[in-house]
Order: sequence, then structure tokens, then C-alpha cells
Amino acid sequence: MSARRVSAAACASALALALAGAPAAAAEGASAASAPELRYSFGLDATVTGVALAWWLGSELARGELAPATCRWCDPPGFDASVRDHLRWQNTGAADTASYVLAVAQPMLMFGLDVVAAGADAKPGAAWVDALLISEATSVAMAVNQVVKFIAVRERPFVHALPEADKPFTAHPSDNNLSFYSAHTSLTFALAASTGTIASMRRYRLAPWIWTAGMAVAAVTGYLRIAADRHYASDVVTGAVVGSLVGGAVPYVFHGPRRVVVAPAAAMGGLTLMVHGVF
Repeated sequence: MSARRVSAAACASALALALAGAPAAAAEGASAASAPELRYSFGLDATVTGVALAWWLGSELARGELAPATCRWCDPPGFDASVRDHLRWQNTGAADTASYVLAVAQPMLMFGLDVVAAGADAKPGAAWVDALLISEATSVAMAVNQVVKFIAVRERPFVHALPEADKPFTAHPSDNNLSFYSAHTSLTFALAASTGTIASMRRYRLAPWIWTAGMAVAAVTGYLRIAADRHYASDVVTGAVVGSLVGGAVPYVFHGPRRVVVAPAAAMGGLTLMVHGVF
């Protein structure tokens, strides 16, 4: 099973854990609930998430048929070659394994921190919404990554270093030319940016810690992909930028706080209207 499929499974598992733990965590912090409500449509956002996930996982399963057998972008520029020489580990397998571990751990870390933050500062059910919106942004980021990989058809650095006759005999030949851009890096940065953006929009007190932890794990993951000789520096930098932009933009643009909410409220002698929101 490839790293991207493992990471997708981790995202799904972490989402399930977040949804399962959200009510209890939120109930404990209901008295302190002050987080702004976010705009969302369960049906629409769940559909976007499902379609993006279906493309991501489906294209992974069909990678043998979709991925070209020969590279379109074969030779690295001098910058990438130099960074590779300086950062590649002697034991590339250890770096590769470590990057897998972080890519699997990042969803659990981000969803878990969000559940804790929502439980302390938001109304019951907020963590459910957060989990959906984080999943949506991350799934869109990974769907974009898959499209670019199949268009760029860039040869991986460790494959580029092999004699031509040996290239068809790597462990996963269909993955040989899918180097640009790094899926591990895009995944971890998208998770960090989406969770951090949602935490900031909701004004969670743990937002700075969510940003710090998420971006730190993402940065180390990107470094390890270079150390493992699976990606060039430009693959990782592009993955970090695109993952962060998509991960942050989707919740910020489409799910910003509701500005004003008018609702009936009980009052002495009858009902009144309560107005609250972000002013």
C-alpha cells in the first residue's frame, strides 16, 4: 500500500475519531462556548469532500494505468541536484519510514487538538463541523496534487540515479515518475493550515499551539522526503506552498464566521430577539 493510500486511511480514521469524541469534548466546554459559528452546508461540503476523496483514492488505485511509464520531466536543475546531495541520508529507508509515520500521525494530531480546543471554547457539535471542513480542505488539496502529478510526470531522484536498465525494476514502477509535487508534504501542510485557519476563525485559545504543532510536523515531513531521496527540494517547497494555500483558503473563503445571527430568546414576560455575531 502506498504512502498516499495510508495517509488517506489515516485521515478517514482520524475523522471518525474526531466525530466520535466531539460531543463529549464539546459538552465539557459548553459553559465557556464563545467561538463564532462558521458558515457551512453539510450536504454540499460532504459532497465536495467525498468527490475529492474518491478522485484521490481512485487515481491511486488506478495509478498503474494512469501513470506514464517514462518521465516527461527527467533532469533536475542544479539547485535540486545540489540540495539532494546535501540533504540525502545514507539510510534513505529510515527517512522514508519516518516520513510515513509523520504523514499518518498528522491527521490524528490535528483532529485531536481541534477536538480539545472546541471542547474548551465552542458550542456542542462544533468539533463535528470542524472535522468536516478540515477534511474537505485537505481532500481538495490532495485531489489537486494528484492532477498535477499525472501532468508533470517528473522522475523521482532515486530513480533518476539508477541505470536506465534498472528503472523498470523498482519496488513500485508506476510511482517512478510522480515526483512533482510531494503528496506527503502537501497533505501535512494542508492539514496544518486548514486546522489552524479554522481554530483562528473560531478564536480557540489553542490556535497558536495548533499552528505551531501542525507546521512543525509538516516541515519535518517535507525535509524527510528529501532525505529519503523520494523528492527534490522543489517538489517539497511546492507541496508546502500549495498545501498551505488550499488548506487555508478553502475554510477562509467558503466558511468564514457568520456575521450576524438573530434568534428568539426567552425573556421575562415573553420572548425577545437576540442578536449576536462577529462585529
